Amino acid sequence: MPHILLGDDDEELTQLLQEYLHNHGVTCDCVHDGEAVIERLKTTMQDDLPYDLLVLDIMMPKIDGLSVLRQLPTISDIPVIMLTAKGEEIDRIIGLELGADDYITKPCNPRELLARINAVIKRTATPFLEHTPLPASRLHLDQTQRICQIDNIALQVTGTEFDLLVALLKQKGEVVSKAWLSKNVLQRELQPFDRSLDVHVSRLRKKLQPFHDEPIKAIRGKGYQLVI
Repeated sequence: MPHILLGDDDEELTQLLQEYLHNHGVTCDCVHDGEAVIERLKTTMQDDLPYDLLVLDIMMPKIDGLSVLRQLPTISDIPVIMLTAKGEEIDRIIGLELGADDYITKPCNPRELLARINAVIKRTATPFLEHTPLPASRLHLDQTQRICQIDNIALQVTGTEFDLLVALLKQKGEVVSKAWLSKNVLQRELQPFDRSLDVHVSRLRKKLQPFHDEPIKAIRGKGYQLVI
C-alpha cells in the first residue's frame, strides 16, 4: 500500500482526498503548511520510514510549495506531484524546473489525482526499461541503482529525468516523438499546451551542457534526439 504525504492548507480538501485515497489503497498523511512538510519529511527519513510520494500545494502558509521544492534535494529524493491553481502556468513551469515530477490543477478530481499518484509511484518503483541493454555512450545509466554518470562523473537527476535519459539513450541518434515520450515515460497521453515534457528535457539539457554544447536536439514538429 503506497504511503504518501499531502501538504495543503485547505483542510476540507485534504480530508476529502485522504478519505478517497484510503478507499483506493493509498495511505495518506496530511499537513497544512510548508514548515510541517519539511519537518515531517525529515522525521520519516531519520526513522528510515520514507514516504513514497509527496503531493504539494504551491500556495501554503509559513513556507510556500516552491520554497519547499528548493529545499527538498537536501532532505529527500521523494517524487513530487504539485497542486497548482487553475491557469497558473508559471507556477507549474517553475515547479517542474525545481524538480517536481508532475502536476495537477486545483480544484482537482480525486480520481485523476489517484491516477497521477499511481503513475509516478509505478515509474519510480519499477524503473522504465529496467535492465534493458543500452547502447555505448559517454552516458552510463545504472538502471538497478538508478545512478547517472557522464565521463565517470556523477550527475544528479530526478527520477523522471533518469527515465527520459534511458528512453532517449535506448534510441540514441533517432528522433523520439514527444507523444511517445509522454505516454511511455510520463505515462499519460500528450495534451495540447502541456509543457511538462519540454521542461524536463530543458532541465536535462542544462545538466548535460557542460559536457556537450547540444546534448539533446529538439527536432521541430517531431521530438527529441540524444546526440551526446
